[in-house]
Amino acid sequence: MSTAQAVAQHLPFLRRYARALTGNQSSGDAYVTTALEALVEDPSALSGPDGARVALYRIFTKIWNSLDVNASAEPASGIAAEQRLGSITPHARQGFLLVSLEGFTEEDAAKVLDTDVSNLRELVETAGRELAAEMATDVLIIEDETFIAMDLEGLVQGLGHKVLGIARTHSEALALGKSHKPGLILADIQLADGSSGLDAVNDLLRTFEVPVIFITAYPERFLTGQRPEPAFLIAKPFQPATVSAVISQALFFARNARRQDQRKSA
Repeated sequence: MSTAQAVAQHLPFLRRYARALTGNQSSGDAYVTTALEALVEDPSALSGPDGARVALYRIFTKIWNSLDVNASAEPASGIAAEQRLGSITPHARQGFLLVSLEGFTEEDAAKVLDTDVSNLRELVETAGRELAAEMATDVLIIEDETFIAMDLEGLVQGLGHKVLGIARTHSEALALGKSHKPGLILADIQLADGSSGLDAVNDLLRTFEVPVIFITAYPERFLTGQRPEPAFLIAKPFQPATVSAVISQALFFARNARRQDQRKSA
């Protein structure tokens, strides 16, 4: 398998990880681009006993942890994202996402972060404690599959949030969203009436701002870089830990963005 082929099969998921880490599409993609540029300069970095996936994420991690790259990021994306990340331990967040979102084993996640399993576990536990400090919020679920909606409802409530309602169609989503104005939206892409959950969310976002997590069986279709894309994606079938991790990420960035806005207006 060529280097390009080895990278291509993991690239959509690296982009998902980068977006979850930065909370921003353009910032996450900028870090991925820099990592790919480094790989072009040294293709041998992808080879090694741990496989291409671990090697690719290791390259990205070195870029992410580079203060020079962080400082040179565009003000509209990278620097703002770095400021929002300031109140939580970066290494703990990386370990948490590598295990809970990307599905790395503890052993491989430790290799990505250049640490040992014991320290990796401490990082994940630290992130869990810090992310658990998020304030509970009201959640709107846009999902037409009954059992998936029930699973999501149970997960959301188990995290201490309140479910405002479950919408199966575009019109139901608009009615619930506009009447209750949730603090978080979980949305399927394809709805029961044949409409798009993406369109329903965009209609709601014209009237108020809210963090959104999209759920789809085909996340790679929304990670092409060819259009404005969701910052937070969960693949079907999903793992409960993945949902919990991404919800925490979305609320973390929303909370810190609000704090920044408040400081600017003060």
